[in-house]
Amino acid sequence: MAAQINPTIGDLEGNTQKILDALARAQNGGVDIVVFPELSLTGYPPEDLLLDPDFIEAAEGRLKEIAMETKGLFAVVGTPHWNRSGKEKPLFNSAAIFRDGSLIGFHHKQLLPTYDVFDEKRFFEPGESPTVFEHLGRRIAVSICEDFWQHSETVGYTSYAVDPVKQLQEMEVDLVLNLSASPYYYERRQQRTAVFALAAKALQAPLVLCNQVGGNDQLVFDGRSFFLNEKGELIHLAKGFEEDDLIVDLNINACPCTLPENGFSEMYRALVLGVRDYFHKQGFQKALLGLSGGIDSALVACIAKEALGASNLLSIALPSRFSAKESAIDAKVLAQNLGIELKEIAIEPLFQPTLNLLEPHFAGRPWDATEENMQSRIRGQILMALSNKFGALLLNTGNKSEMAMGYMTLYGDMCGGLAVINDVTKTNVYHLAEYINRDHEVIPSAILKRVPSAELKENQTDQDTLPPYEVLDPIIEDAIEKRLSPLAIAEKHALSLAFVEDLVLKMHKAEYKRRQAPIGIRVTQKAFSKGRNVPIVQKWR
Repeated sequence: MAAQINPTIGDLEGNTQKILDALARAQNGGVDIVVFPELSLTGYPPEDLLLDPDFIEAAEGRLKEIAMETKGLFAVVGTPHWNRSGKEKPLFNSAAIFRDGSLIGFHHKQLLPTYDVFDEKRFFEPGESPTVFEHLGRRIAVSICEDFWQHSETVGYTSYAVDPVKQLQEMEVDLVLNLSASPYYYERRQQRTAVFALAAKALQAPLVLCNQVGGNDQLVFDGRSFFLNEKGELIHLAKGFEEDDLIVDLNINACPCTLPENGFSEMYRALVLGVRDYFHKQGFQKALLGLSGGIDSALVACIAKEALGASNLLSIALPSRFSAKESAIDAKVLAQNLGIELKEIAIEPLFQPTLNLLEPHFAGRPWDATEENMQSRIRGQILMALSNKFGALLLNTGNKSEMAMGYMTLYGDMCGGLAVINDVTKTNVYHLAEYINRDHEVIPSAILKRVPSAELKENQTDQDTLPPYEVLDPIIEDAIEKRLSPLAIAEKHALSLAFVEDLVLKMHKAEYKRRQAPIGIRVTQKAFSKGRNVPIVQKWR
């Protein structure tokens, strides 16, 4: 059984209880072998909690409690474990092996990723060799996540000195267990199953992968644990974005199955799970957001309503002298469709007095972005005041395209406790809205058809400042996610090099803003927050 649980980082008591509950289900269901996700006892990634010796000692103490509940089972639990060898790092990223009520040993992760969102070499010493245990006449190999990615040659960031799959080929194993904490990003699952299919075929042994599920800070784990036969064929697949027990009978030759469609439905579920766990794991219940009548805030409202429930979501319309009447109407229709509360607070009573106050100091200077940003900051001030007063976490509604180009206002529309869609380009915002409206209209069609605008001056549109999103977004994806050079991007899309270089320069110049933005939920291969560290002060671009 692959016990696909949703741990909370640092919640040793709660995570231990999830493990004990799963062990009880296995015993009641006649299961012989149970495998849990990577670092399931601490939650992944525990990051600098691993530097606290008391935390590690407490985790080690929980292993005794778990051992007592493994009667009649072979169980494998992910945990940090002290490295007593005196080598560089004080810890191993380990799998604790239990059999019939006793802790019988450990397997230590051999390949420690330090790229993208991973930084395991900061904390862990690599294991030296694969580990094989015998149970019920089977030779069972235990591995942890990255140990099997090297063999597929699909990781472009690094090349390890050893290949644990090749090492295991010399050990004649009958079953492979892999503990994983493999984060979600769009279209990731196809790669994950393909990587482990190569390992199963190389070892000529069936393989069970147990993946973590749930949101931890910016990362979302989709679960989708699976069982592959010795040919690398997918036989069983666990649920996505929820806890599940994947029970496999190794004595039955079941027919292969296929992965379900992996489209924007998966991205939407990832965003919902990311919001839900961010709130629930911290004890937050209520959220609020500014509802402008635009597509971005409409999408965030839909995600938040599904994640938290309509009764826990408050929306605020903050019209100005430049707000279109149509925007106000569409915001009201959306709120009614979602069953969420909508309040209106006009910003003019604050905006005009502020203009009057500054007029002597601005004498002779034309209207520009200063006055536009002033409106955004007034809105941010009001929303943060409501957040403080009512104990509702403010949701930021900025998208990835805006974040990339710096098309946002510090301490204005960048306010918030969680940036829900800051890893979603404007193009994908529309795709997600269309997914939401797949059965019936939730987001008013007028919102989808209206030309995007910040509504901070007369007749303003986003394209006054930005290229059309159908041009801009592929450039953002190529520059940020695929790391292509401006020249390669220009050639790929038949654009002038000067045009692309100007956009890439603007992306780099906006880095100082992004450093001050609220954290967001990662749903692409390269988000602006976790896993991307670009200097603010630099002269390369």
